[in-house]
Amino acid sequence: MNPQAKLVCTTSLILGSTITLSSNHWVMAWAGLEINTLAILPLIAKSHHPRSIEAATKYFLVQAAASALILFSSMINAWHTGQWDITQLTCPTSCLVLTAAIAMKLGLAPFHFWFPEVLQGSSLITGLLLSTAMKFPPITLLFMTSQSLNPTPLITMAILSAALGGWMGLNQTQTRKILAFSSISHLGWMTIILVYSPKLALLNFYLYVLLTAAVFLTLNSTKTLSLSALMTTWTKTPALSAMLMLTLLSLAGLPPLTGFLPKWLIIQELTKQSMAPAATIMALLSLLSLFFYLRLAYCATITLPPHSTNHMKQWHTNKSVNPLVAILVSASLTLLPISPMILTIV
Repeated sequence: MNPQAKLVCTTSLILGSTITLSSNHWVMAWAGLEINTLAILPLIAKSHHPRSIEAATKYFLVQAAASALILFSSMINAWHTGQWDITQLTCPTSCLVLTAAIAMKLGLAPFHFWFPEVLQGSSLITGLLLSTAMKFPPITLLFMTSQSLNPTPLITMAILSAALGGWMGLNQTQTRKILAFSSISHLGWMTIILVYSPKLALLNFYLYVLLTAAVFLTLNSTKTLSLSALMTTWTKTPALSAMLMLTLLSLAGLPPLTGFLPKWLIIQELTKQSMAPAATIMALLSLLSLFFYLRLAYCATITLPPHSTNHMKQWHTNKSVNPLVAILVSASLTLLPISPMILTIV
């Protein structure tokens, strides 16, 4: 992709997100989401591989349907109340349609089928954008309407997402698909707490973005797309492979790493809201995700393949690590001790 086209796509992404984040009117929010969708499509399809074209087509169809549902939901609400303001969503039908539409946008179960396929057809950097930046505007809309939404469908989708995200990631061999199911599982944690503590859901999203960006950029710097390739990366960058293992364990939510903070706070808040059964189910379902993170971590650092692989073993290189990767990995591992300060900021 030439630099001018890349600049136009990147600027449009920033513009679309900014319009959605700063809008009070439903039509403006919808327009921002549409700009975002159209800007990311060339980035998904840029490799001209049939899988990339398929991924771009799937992404377009799902996002167009979700955008139409958002517009439909806001029109129903305007018909009943005469209000186009995002925070004045009071019609129950509108709330239900909007919940389904944003679940499609985000890739929450049971609307998650498109997400792993689209991520598998994209490059690692585009996959990072799809997993983080493209989820920010829909999450913001959920945050703004959280007081109006019915908690029952949200909690159902959250538990389903945590279950399917963990369960379907177990037998994957492609790193992008594993990270897609990891994303679905994390979205379940954000959704279950959204109605009760929207700020905690946003904190969870910010830390999820931090950890996911660290993993994607590390995999991109080692050019790792599958588990068999991951097994041979330690010869090329041993220190980065060790850091990748710790970042994956942080993403799994193990103490004393950063990823433990949102899970701990969400379970605490659910218990305060007399939802101990839901908290127990979510905690148990996170063990499924932990299994495939441990599998990734094991492949990254501990194993040498016992047989000859199709991948040429890399020579150790003196190439320095990208400073951004170093900063993100450090933050992914060390933020738990300063959690009281983070909570005061949030």
